[in-house]
Amino acid sequence: MFKPEPFVTRLAFTASDRPEALEAKDALIARYGQASPDQAQVIVALGGDGFMLETLHENLGNQRPIYGMNRGSVGFLMNEYSEDGLLERINAAERAIIHPLSMFAIDVHGQEHRAIAMNEVSLLRQTRQTAKLRISIDGKVRLGELSCDGALVATPAGSTAYNLSAHGPIIPLDAKVLALTPISAFRPRRWRGALLAHTARVTFEILEADKRPVSAVADNFEVRDVVEVHIAENRDVALHMLFDAGRSLEERVLAEQFSV
Repeated sequence: MFKPEPFVTRLAFTASDRPEALEAKDALIARYGQASPDQAQVIVALGGDGFMLETLHENLGNQRPIYGMNRGSVGFLMNEYSEDGLLERINAAERAIIHPLSMFAIDVHGQEHRAIAMNEVSLLRQTRQTAKLRISIDGKVRLGELSCDGALVATPAGSTAYNLSAHGPIIPLDAKVLALTPISAFRPRRWRGALLAHTARVTFEILEADKRPVSAVADNFEVRDVVEVHIAENRDVALHMLFDAGRSLEERVLAEQFSV
């Protein structure tokens, strides 16, 4: 198991394919050097939120913290970019520990698919017709039929992403709950979703799957034509993110609730 050392000096820089991210990577390596992945104490990700998710997925097997700097279009999960004082910023940074979701999906051919999601697992209709979903929590049917464009289960860290755009609740990181949010619900029209204990196991069954096909998406991994999807928090995986002092992920999530 990786254990952080008292003072971080060895950094491994990685960047998205955006020109500004690649330029930043070259500049930072010239100034701070480039440690090999197995020797680095911290991984510095240069890009946007999408690239941060990619970097988290690539580092599922270790506990090296990831410090992001925004060189993309969206940067909620990133720190501000600056070449100056990087080691001091990283050593003073606040840590957020993220537990992702595990998705287990079965498609119409009986094939099984597994994936991990940092933000959310979403179910989306594939055609012009609405999806019809049956939703069970811990093996008990809670909603026999939901007609909708889709639905999602979001982690606290992901509650400010797609979940928020779908009018789901923003969840504090230490709340130990998950958001179950419908996407453009048609019937029951007034259902706005639910907050679930982080230990809950959510099952979606796709009704009329041949007529109303549905895809399941775990972050950027998509499975089409699913018939059943199971989602649960994976407490065996802990991902570590670093944020500048005073700009922790908890603070950003809280501030987002008061933005107008």
